[in-house]
Amino acid sequence: MGCGPLLVVCAEMAKPAPIAQQIAALPVRWDSKGRARVLMVTSRDTGRWVMPKGWLMDGKKPWHAAKIEALEEAGAIGFVSDRAIGHYHYTKRLGGGRKVVCRVTVYPMIVDRLKRRWKERKERKRHWFALRKAAKLVNETELTALLRTLADSPDTLHGIEDLRQAS
Repeated sequence: MGCGPLLVVCAEMAKPAPIAQQIAALPVRWDSKGRARVLMVTSRDTGRWVMPKGWLMDGKKPWHAAKIEALEEAGAIGFVSDRAIGHYHYTKRLGGGRKVVCRVTVYPMIVDRLKRRWKERKERKRHWFALRKAAKLVNETELTALLRTLADSPDTLHGIEDLRQAS
């Protein structure tokens, strides 16, 4: 009947697009009043506030890749936990108008210091925000929820500090 190839094309179109895996660091510190602050950077394309994130790296554990991203994108140096604190999804725009859905696994980072000169300093801004303020600034709904949860449960981040002390 001539419907065979059409059915194959339809079946191909019905397949869900693969979800790409990324990692992110959630760089945190505490201010003089003991309130958690998160370091955000601007994205290179739209200038929106995001966490340092990127693709998994061959031969690197995911939390180590997150540490590298935090250094390159924000100039942050510190302890990154090997225990993810959550994840979120977003749609990444690629060249040629293509898009891919990414699942970003978030690793908390206790920042010891910030470098004055870092790899992407001319491409991004960086700023410390209160968790609730950061939650309002990001575009990703799941990331907003994660940041609000952390704001409501500050002991979670202090637990990460305890891990750093033990290492």
